[in-house]
Amino acid sequence: MSARPPRFDAPSPFDRVFNRLFGILVGLGLALPHNYLLQVRGRKSGRLYSTPIDVLAHGGRRFLVAGRGETQWVRNARASGQVTLRKGMRGEACRLRALSDAEKPEVLKAYLDRFKMTVQRYFPIPAGSPVERFVPVAAGYPVFELKAAREGDLTSGE
Repeated sequence: MSARPPRFDAPSPFDRVFNRLFGILVGLGLALPHNYLLQVRGRKSGRLYSTPIDVLAHGGRRFLVAGRGETQWVRNARASGQVTLRKGMRGEACRLRALSDAEKPEVLKAYLDRFKMTVQRYFPIPAGSPVERFVPVAAGYPVFELKAAREGDLTSGE
């Protein structure tokens, strides 16, 4: 019996160009409060990779949701357990806690409801749906809770 490959929605050529340009704007500090440039070290190369991301504030906590599924940033973040969120000249080192599939439905619903204009296309469920509708699809969406990094977790200047 073979395991199902992880879900991944590859970006189109347009998405790649848009993300690169939007990432530059976020890196300059020209973005909405929830937009950040996520930076993470490559799990094999050690190279620093960046991608624009929406940070969801929900229930007094902050979350990263991978609407496209098992992306490279997800694999790298899972391997390192930490990321840096950048906006302009400011950077915030964060540890990550991967949510279990049972914890994800409420966060996925909040994420889709909050960012529906930009992420609805990644979900088979319409924004505004009850949380129960997210239970069967939760395994296909990596979700991480952002935690404050302990001193010394990340070196400055990354």
